[in-house]
This record gives sequence, C-alpha cells and structure tokens, in this order.
Amino acid sequence: MSQSLNAEITLSVKQSEAIQLLEDDHTTEILYGGGAGSGKSILGSWWVLKSCLRYKGTRWVLGRSKLKTLKETTLKSLFEVMKITKITTNYFNYNQTSGTIKFFNESEILLKDLFAYPSDPDFDELGSLEITGAFIDEASQISKKAKDILKSRIRYKLDEYGLIPKLLMTSNPTRNFLFADFYKPHIDGELSHDKAFVHALLSDNPFITPHYKNNLLGLDKSSKERLLYGNWLYLDDPTKLIGVDNILDLWSNSHVEGGKKYISCDVARFGRDMSVIMCWDGLRLIEIKSIAKSDLTHLRDVVGSLKQKHSVAMSNIIVDSDGVGGGLADMLPGCVSFTANKKAIAVGTRQNFANLKSQLYFLLADLVNDGKIWIRVDDCKEKIIEELEQVKREKELTDDKLRVVKKELVKEMIGRSPDYSDALMMRLWFEVGEVDYFS
Repeated sequence: MSQSLNAEITLSVKQSEAIQLLEDDHTTEILYGGGAGSGKSILGSWWVLKSCLRYKGTRWVLGRSKLKTLKETTLKSLFEVMKITKITTNYFNYNQTSGTIKFFNESEILLKDLFAYPSDPDFDELGSLEITGAFIDEASQISKKAKDILKSRIRYKLDEYGLIPKLLMTSNPTRNFLFADFYKPHIDGELSHDKAFVHALLSDNPFITPHYKNNLLGLDKSSKERLLYGNWLYLDDPTKLIGVDNILDLWSNSHVEGGKKYISCDVARFGRDMSVIMCWDGLRLIEIKSIAKSDLTHLRDVVGSLKQKHSVAMSNIIVDSDGVGGGLADMLPGCVSFTANKKAIAVGTRQNFANLKSQLYFLLADLVNDGKIWIRVDDCKEKIIEELEQVKREKELTDDKLRVVKKELVKEMIGRSPDYSDALMMRLWFEVGEVDYFS
C-alpha cells in the first residue's frame, strides 16, 4: 500500500518557517508560538504525521503535560490534519489503551504524558524510549528536565535516513526555561545555532475565524497581552506573589536608604547548586558572590572576607543551616542559623504562615511590590528575575496556613535550585526575627 500527502494542505507563513527549520541540517530544538490561535497544534501534528509517512518504520512522540488533556486537544488536531490530508483509518490503527498510532508502513506515533509525577521524578518511563523525533504541545506546562530527557531519547533510525535529532515545542508566553533558553537569547541575538524561536501570533494565521479574536479581545489585560499579543514580558498568575514590573523595578529603586550591614548565605546542597552570598546595606543589595559547590572552609573564608570588607557584625550574618549549611553555621560562631521549616515568628497581625520560610517569602513579596528593596548590582540579574517569578502561593491548601510552593516544584520549572531568591528571603529574618528565637 502506498500513501502520499495531499499537496494542497496550506500553512501560514510562520508555520512554513517552522517546517523549514524542522527540515534543515543543524537546528535541533524549535520553539514555536506566542499568541493563541497561531496554529501551534496543527503545525506539530502536520510535522509528525508527514515525518511518519515519509520515513518508514520510524517512531515519533506526541507529548503534553497530561495524557488526558493531550487526547482532548492535540490528538484531535492530529485527526483534523489526517482528515485534511485524506489519511483514513485504512492507513493506521489507533490503540487507545497503549496510546499508540501505528501506520501501514510500520511508523508509529506515541502519545506521552510528560508530567513530573512524584513517583517518577527522573522520568524513568521515558528512559526506555528510542524515538526519531518529538513534538511537545504547550511546553510551558512541563519541566526542563522532562524536555531534556525526552530529547536524549531521539536517536532511532536517524543514521538510516540521514536525519538529526529534532524537537518541536509550542507554547504561549511563560517565564520558565522556555523564556530563559529561547525567548531571551532570541531577543538578545544570542540564541545558539542549534536552537530557533518562531514568534507566531493569531494575526499570522489567515485561517482563524474572526470570532476567535473577538473572544480574546474580551479577556482581562494580562491574558490579552499573553494570548492575543504574545507578550512574553507581561505575564500574570493568580498564585504569583510578586508582580513582573515590581521585580524589574528592583534595579532602579535608588530611593531605598541604607542602614545596618548584613550578609545572607544560601549554601549549596547538591552538585549543580550554587552557594550564594549576598551583602546588604539596609535593604540595599550591594554585592553578590556565587560559588560553585566547594568545601565549607572555602565558604567560611569568603564570608569572613566579605564580613571584613563591609564591616558586618557576626550577629548580622544569617546562614542556611539545612543540610550541609549547618556545618558552615558552626564555623561562624555567633551567626544566625536559619532553618526553613521552623515555626513562623509571632509578629504583626498576619500569623497564619505554615513555616518561617513561607513567612519570609510573603514578606519579601510585600517589600518588592512596595519598592522597598534596591539591588545595586547587575550580577545574576536574569536568574534573580526568573526565580522571583516563581515565588507563588501554594494552590491547594490542606489547612488554613499560608505557604509558598515547594522548592522541588520550582526546580522542576526552572531546571535548577532557586538559590538567589532563597538568599534574598533569608535577609528578611532580620526584619522580623529575634536572636534568642533560635536559642
């Protein structure tokens, strides 16, 4: 049996641009999107279907955060493309139980759930795959780790057909790894040659109904900026504690006055984490030291050097004592030893915090939103912005306590530990804390 695609299928200019990137000899990762209605799912479905029929016996992944949502959305787009190209059920078999679509030429499309389940934090289920290429729809809903592991599995029959690994992702504006790895480098002209970003909007799709645009025009300002105008710099989330504009203002809040000198230190726990040491003049952040994981003696010496340089009293130094940080605190007698899960400190009227860390993060959010912190150095600016945008209230509360999302979830979103925001947060112990609290 032979099958040819309908040559009359029509793509938008932006979709055609993405297809060219998907068929070149050097681009391995493509991010497509920005606005709603830009033809994201149709593009990915067309590429995967076209590839399956062109390369006999190959294997392709259609992925999304949740399999149920994938079947209700992206899979329907795939079937729509099949209808357009006159690919009937005579040419494939869809096994709903296994989530597999097998074609007459032995090529396959695998439907994959890419959510970071606690029972499979390392995505072992993906580790056994061997695939030829992959399309991740709404990639903003998955973690960088899921993306990286899936890409590492792209190797099946590549040499046989002279192909290179290809991963297509689609997304509306977000501030997770997609912003850091694609959008920002693209805007700055620093995107590596093996990656590409195609900014597509509803206005780039000549096939969309005008009613769709009217619906988007009726959205709130934030949603309209994201979904209609594809603005990656204007995002909102009801669980976010800090406004985007307020975060960006941190580097221009020169009205913030100086005061006592402080040092806050977040100590690396794992191999890829950073030890972050921040020096303060009141609520002015005046110096940042980022140190790859090293021995505690070296960290003690760096803190000691900064203590002398900025004339900081030992009692005004706070060190994260969870894990290995406890050893550093012991080497700095007289410093404040910080433990995230300690009980919140009784102060003021808002006392319903789950723990000390949540209390200080909520205070950090208040101070940033009120323009009361000034960061006077540009070191690690993008990382600080990225981390502060992940400071969110936990969505599902099991009690009446206010708590921020767990560090593990933040790490999944940005691909690393939020070391800078933790160091910022710890500084605020001195705004509410008492030295004898830890005695």
